[in-house]
Amino acid sequence: DLSEFEFGLNMAVNAFHRWIVRCMAAAGQDGLSALDVLVLHLVNHREREKRLSDLCFLLNIEDSHVVNYALKKLAKQDLVAADRRGKETFHATNEAGQAACQRYRDIRESCLIASHAALGQNNEEIGEAARMLRVLSGLYDQAARAAASL
Repeated sequence: DLSEFEFGLNMAVNAFHRWIVRCMAAAGQDGLSALDVLVLHLVNHREREKRLSDLCFLLNIEDSHVVNYALKKLAKQDLVAADRRGKETFHATNEAGQAACQRYRDIRESCLIASHAALGQNNEEIGEAARMLRVLSGLYDQAARAAASL
């Protein structure tokens, strides 16, 4: 059963990554990877500046170089800006980045949310699935730490 779950989870992750890349391309930002799209949305989230360490923590990514590369790519496409203050660098979306995120939300609403509602699923079921994924994330993190000590 666990193997079947892991296989299904892998398929869902790949489908989700394909979706967010294509949705962002439809929003006018072609050429971004799934991680680039996730980083852009996290930088834009709640219109608060974020540090590299914040983004890595939120994404549960240990290798900060991967996230830093995404930030540089987004800055090169003029979607995010960096503001260095002392030893810290804060990242925020600029107008173009905010507009890209809004276009993404509009496309998401028309392509995904409407389909979800047509299936008759409610937000409580999605919330329960999200809770279960967070719990499983912790279990897999704990198992990874245990395996690293073998």
